[in-house]
Amino acid sequence: MSSRHPDPRQLPDLLEVSQTLGTTLNLRTALQRVLAILEENHGTLSGIIVLRDDEAGDLAVEAASGGTTNARTRYRMGEGITGRVVQSGRPVIVPRVSREPLFLDRTQVFRRSRENELSYICVPIRAERRTVGALGAALPYSRDRGYEQEAQFLGVVGSMVGQAVRVHHLVEAERKRLLDENTKLRQELTERYDLRNIVGASRAMQQVYEQVAQVAPSNTTVLLRGESGTGKELVAHALHYSSPRAKKPFVKVSCAALPETLVESELFGYEPGAFTDARSQKKGRFELAHGGTLFLDEIGELSPAIQIKLLRVLQEREIERLGSVDSIKVDVRLVAATNKDLEEAVRQGTFREDLFYRLNVFGIFLPPLRERKTDISLLADHFVEKYAAGQGKDVRRIATSAIDLLMSYHWPGNVRELENCIERALLVCEGGAIHAHHLPPSLQTAEVSGTLPRQSLKDALAAHEKDLVLDALKSARGNRARAARLLHTTERIIGYAVRKHGLDPSRFK
Repeated sequence: MSSRHPDPRQLPDLLEVSQTLGTTLNLRTALQRVLAILEENHGTLSGIIVLRDDEAGDLAVEAASGGTTNARTRYRMGEGITGRVVQSGRPVIVPRVSREPLFLDRTQVFRRSRENELSYICVPIRAERRTVGALGAALPYSRDRGYEQEAQFLGVVGSMVGQAVRVHHLVEAERKRLLDENTKLRQELTERYDLRNIVGASRAMQQVYEQVAQVAPSNTTVLLRGESGTGKELVAHALHYSSPRAKKPFVKVSCAALPETLVESELFGYEPGAFTDARSQKKGRFELAHGGTLFLDEIGELSPAIQIKLLRVLQEREIERLGSVDSIKVDVRLVAATNKDLEEAVRQGTFREDLFYRLNVFGIFLPPLRERKTDISLLADHFVEKYAAGQGKDVRRIATSAIDLLMSYHWPGNVRELENCIERALLVCEGGAIHAHHLPPSLQTAEVSGTLPRQSLKDALAAHEKDLVLDALKSARGNRARAARLLHTTERIIGYAVRKHGLDPSRFK
């Protein structure tokens, strides 16, 4: 039989080795099983698999059989037969280990078999185009043994081990990358939703900050109240990422966005066969948020049937999946939000009174934007910086005329509407500042906003001219010639406009 082809009798062993390496996720367990297969099916007395430890610069025993070697045993590169095989990348055959001084017998199999001569074969393990380890096996000495064929067989096993090592390295590298990415994303989320990143310095917002700081470290249920667009979700994030649960999941559920028929299965999950399309088990949002925070937005939209089940969860801290009778304990911190008047809903019978009191343990009211006028300028500047960077525009400020318009508007959509207005203004803005005419028509039309006085075209043009000249003088620090260059006009025309509108350039110096 040619030594270039494995003995057909060895194919079942190779198949079992391949299956072991391909189905066991733990590399060390798989390597130990490979040595057991060689011992059970191939007659080896002992075996050893060593792999490079690139950090330590030596070789570590990953698996051993038939002796006393364990994972703490190390080889230096080039030490003994095993070390030389890794160093050279070539197999070594020792027909009689008693005549080989380089055989270190770290497995002590030779010491325990003095009366019986042994043979030792060691083959390299290659992966990623380099030798990453070695596979050694001790066999009973036989004068008629085909050492080349044995070495070939172990070489095939070593190649399989090398592929398993390569896959293991790839998996470990990907796992490390995902862990690093996960750590980075968690850090970014923590920084993004830090309480200090919520914009606002008004007295009403200062009270919100104090309440969040008071309740965040606890497990107390929080009810966020306020009109749509006031930032309830942002505060819910701040509560989670300022709490001891920050490294656990933050799960959001919009109760109004889910159809009533799906709310229960989404919140509590279901078992296979619970309904027609339930082919597999699914965890609900409560289970997914275990150890962390569950944010129920627009909780006032829940149906009476779901309200009863939610009340039980809050009381018992356990859920039941649809189609199951087993209870599952959940450790969840609940944060709810609503823009409805829940007290009125209780009086009308559309919201359970006992659930309301369970939710309203610690209430935080987020004021509408019209009640925190001093924050409008801060918020507008924040959104200018945010969207200018995103759109790649060099817009750095908001003109006085635009600020006046923003301050006089009644903001029915609150902070969300203000953000949308600034994003739109940046899209149509061509200069370095946002002016009044860049803002949406809803802010500029008296019939819609009720904010601008009625005036003639002549007066409107004059007001616009005054704003442009005033902004140019501010940028030029009162220098008329420079202001003229900014507006692509002459110093004489700037001087005329200054006199016409009664402006004082010297106050900008």
